[in-house]
Amino acid sequence: MASIADIERLATVEHGLVTISVAREDESVHSSVVNAGVMDHPVTGERVIAAVLRGPSWKLGRLRQTNRCTILFRVGWDWASVDGPVDLIGPNDTFDGFDSANVATLLREVFVAAGGTHDDWDDYDKVMAEDERTAVFVKPVRIQGRG
Repeated sequence: MASIADIERLATVEHGLVTISVAREDESVHSSVVNAGVMDHPVTGERVIAAVLRGPSWKLGRLRQTNRCTILFRVGWDWASVDGPVDLIGPNDTFDGFDSANVATLLREVFVAAGGTHDDWDDYDKVMAEDERTAVFVKPVRIQGRG
């Protein structure tokens, strides 16, 4: 059985590249590659999987409807998947207990947790705002894996 520690280890090796899967309305699965990492939830403080998604993306719209996803971390034959409900925080997704004025800082924190770095944070903030980027936090209800 995998743990959050296994996920943290796998995330650093692959620079945060993961597969995120969301159920479609017809119950088939949509999967794509995003960057994600492990960090403390900005309101609850619990360890969660965090990613940033583009505001008008189909995937984010579907997460608003289903409130659940699976994220797979993989390095060679070692892997760990996390399934659970999501919390969304962004320009179009307010969250009780989080000050919306801090969204830009939060998006930076998620980006860094996913292994990202940036030479010009002001430019990063501008692009994130233009794209209506939203932070996605997955509560690890079920963790499975090998390695």
